[in-house]
Amino acid sequence: MKKYALLSVMALASLGMQAQNVQLHYDLGRHLYSDGEAGRQAFTATFEQFKADKTGSWFYFIDLDVDKKGMAGAYTEITREFTFSTPSPSGSFAAHIEYNGGLNRGGSFQTAGLLGVAWNGHNADFSKTYSIQTLYKQFFGQNGNKAYSSFQLTGVWGLNFCDGKATFSGFADLWSEKEYWSGDRHLVFLAEPQLWYNFDKHFSAGTEFEFSNNFIYSSDSGRNDKFYLNPTLAVKYNF
Repeated sequence: MKKYALLSVMALASLGMQAQNVQLHYDLGRHLYSDGEAGRQAFTATFEQFKADKTGSWFYFIDLDVDKKGMAGAYTEITREFTFSTPSPSGSFAAHIEYNGGLNRGGSFQTAGLLGVAWNGHNADFSKTYSIQTLYKQFFGQNGNKAYSSFQLTGVWGLNFCDGKATFSGFADLWSEKEYWSGDRHLVFLAEPQLWYNFDKHFSAGTEFEFSNNFIYSSDSGRNDKFYLNPTLAVKYNF
């Protein structure tokens, strides 16, 4: 999954602008973990869009995973933020509302809604941006899964350097989740830092490293109980 890879979301919000991009990632995970991730997707196509308005901003992305059999799954996150403190050089608070959900060949991901607060900040020229979010997370009952409440902590960052030719961005999530087969709770960690070389204002090439623990279903253990590091090779086009 990719999210929050827009590099200057808060800069755009301050200018009342919008942005969108499409990314294509070639995933190397199935080559690194031939047992546990033999069925991992070969490609992920991601479309992202951000739009600011007078009261806050909208952001969403859609991931489409493709493997050797064709389309393997689709996942989306939709976020609305309402800024409720006066923006300042140190940052501003916003109310954060979010929806997570998607489908795969086995059925669907357990849908979740999130509600909480975000602290968004940037430096003077917006070459550095960040967001820290503390969220209540509600998983909804579906496909035999019972509804339950949880939490999520999220950090998002963007850093432009080398006169804008390079960008380091990404996110890190930590949340509590119930195992489908046992009902036991465990902490899930997922981070996806990205490094891009920007050829111009439209085209970029780079890589992403997906760090995860207790997140990916392992075909050799039959559980979500392992740490994985899955790199990609990627291109991106900014509209």
